[in-house]
Amino acid sequence: MMHHRIDAYGASYRGFATDVYAQVRSRTYGDDLGQTGWMNADEHDLFLSWLDLDHDSRLLEVACGSGGALLRTAKLTGCEAQGIDIHEDAIRAARAMADNEGLADRVTFDVTDAGNQLPYPDNSFSAIICIDAINHLPDRAERLRDWARILRPGGRIVFTDPIVLTGPVSNDEIAVRSSIAYFLFVPPDFDDRLLLDSGFRVLEKIDRSENNERIARSWREAREGLEAELREIEGDETYDGSQRILEVAERLASERRLSRFAYCAEIQ
Repeated sequence: MMHHRIDAYGASYRGFATDVYAQVRSRTYGDDLGQTGWMNADEHDLFLSWLDLDHDSRLLEVACGSGGALLRTAKLTGCEAQGIDIHEDAIRAARAMADNEGLADRVTFDVTDAGNQLPYPDNSFSAIICIDAINHLPDRAERLRDWARILRPGGRIVFTDPIVLTGPVSNDEIAVRSSIAYFLFVPPDFDDRLLLDSGFRVLEKIDRSENNERIARSWREAREGLEAELREIEGDETYDGSQRILEVAERLASERRLSRFAYCAEIQ
């Protein structure tokens, strides 16, 4: 079965400030981080503990989306932060939130394709975070080497890889799961090897598939509760396609056939 590309990211970012998408986030997460994905506030707190940021730190978030988590990071840690994303609507929403929260002097956002070499000098950042987006970058080995370049000595990275193949997955399931963007599905320990080859030492690696399963279910149910409003905004194709993605994501994560791992690594 062929699956058309679904503009789920575009619909979400364009409608970010509307009441209906705010309701979806509230029903999905409880605590609205100001963006959507497989991360909730408790998990974000875990990642911040790994990064150990303070007022002297400078953090880069790769694929920051609408920027809510990065703004939360700056408020909790006092760090300076830079967010980048390829989606103009996402960056527009992020800048608006930064202005509204009085953080535009410490947190900046730019439209940047993270699939290319990043436009920063060597040793620019104390830490890098990339949540559920490294799977969208085609040359992961080159991207990790570039991240190592722009990190200061002893700098850390935290990222999640939400589509590690840990069981049999059909071609139709892969087609649905990857119908919103480019995806690179990888075997277990693939990221471990690339980190080592790129000059990193792995400090933490944990299976966070349960978050993927739980959020996919609550996100799908939240959207079902607002179906009429979302169909009017997104159109039938995007609404139905997004619901299929969430259903497949929940099932694959619950059966641990497609797993989500979180990493913290330090430059050696």
